[in-house]
Amino acid sequence: MHTHLVCPHCNSTNRVPTEKLGAELSCGKCHKALFDKHPAALSTAGLNAQIAKSDVPVVVDFWAPWCGPCRMMAPEYEKACALLEPKARLVKVDTEAYQDAGAQHNIRSIPTLAVFKGGREVARISGARSAHDLVQWINSQIT
Repeated sequence: MHTHLVCPHCNSTNRVPTEKLGAELSCGKCHKALFDKHPAALSTAGLNAQIAKSDVPVVVDFWAPWCGPCRMMAPEYEKACALLEPKARLVKVDTEAYQDAGAQHNIRSIPTLAVFKGGREVARISGARSAHDLVQWINSQIT
């Protein structure tokens, strides 16, 4: 069985044997790590590619640099990412730089976290959370 993973660096889709998801994987096109235990900062195009083509759930932190709670949650989101990959892809989208992404996903407050599975949104929460709370909430949404 194979899993499709979208590279967070070049947006190409990689077909990976599912049993190798726990291994260190590199993109077939750009040769960068497919998972590196850090949330990938994505553009609108990168986010759309992840949502549409990835077989693993995609968790998006919609944030902005001027947002105090967003900055407070950033290290907690990093910790959660290290604990959850490769079960889920954790990414960040700067809604100041990519306002179209915020509008496309109807983001009304930040930080907002959204979980996408199979190309569609399945859950959403707003407000800063601890790494423990993030892991617990994400696990409840992706299993």
